[in-house]
Amino acid sequence: MKHIVTMALMLNLGAAGLYARERPIQMRFSGTAATSATDLQQPDTINDEDHFNGDGTLGRFTLHQIRAIAKNPDPSGGCPSPTQVHFSEPAGAGVLTFQDGSLLELNLKQGDDCIDFVHPEAHCSITFQITGGTGRFKNASGVLTFTEIAKPVLGDFNNKPVFFAATGDFTGTVSGVAGEEENQDERQ
Repeated sequence: MKHIVTMALMLNLGAAGLYARERPIQMRFSGTAATSATDLQQPDTINDEDHFNGDGTLGRFTLHQIRAIAKNPDPSGGCPSPTQVHFSEPAGAGVLTFQDGSLLELNLKQGDDCIDFVHPEAHCSITFQITGGTGRFKNASGVLTFTEIAKPVLGDFNNKPVFFAATGDFTGTVSGVAGEEENQDERQ
């Protein structure tokens, strides 16, 4: 009986170890960004909505995210070029959808945009907290860094950019991801 209890404990700890293992992430994406009709009700912000496709460590994915971006520049933020102006991102979230139907849910922890008005493009850097998901990401956690370069494609009546082409990547770590065989068992 003592050996059975020991063996059960070892198997349980082994399974927990598989879920707890941190995995480095590298994923590239491209797509479009535009002003959003969704209002996150953050003071003095505009809302941005992104639709991206990509591939990487976790497989092919789409990303849909909404975030609030400050209307006014933040003089305390640092941008690498004197032609760039810093804007903060106080709120947002995203969902990555993978080919197997699994979802990975992200919550914005910190976001910074350096917008270059001389050479029209934005350099965005966002830290996302992984808050879980479905399928193989049901128990996922971790932190991902999102970096993006967005260039204007279309302006409004006043020539203010409202639609952008964007490219970028995710890096970071994720833990709690179910193995492929466990995910297949869950789908059956």
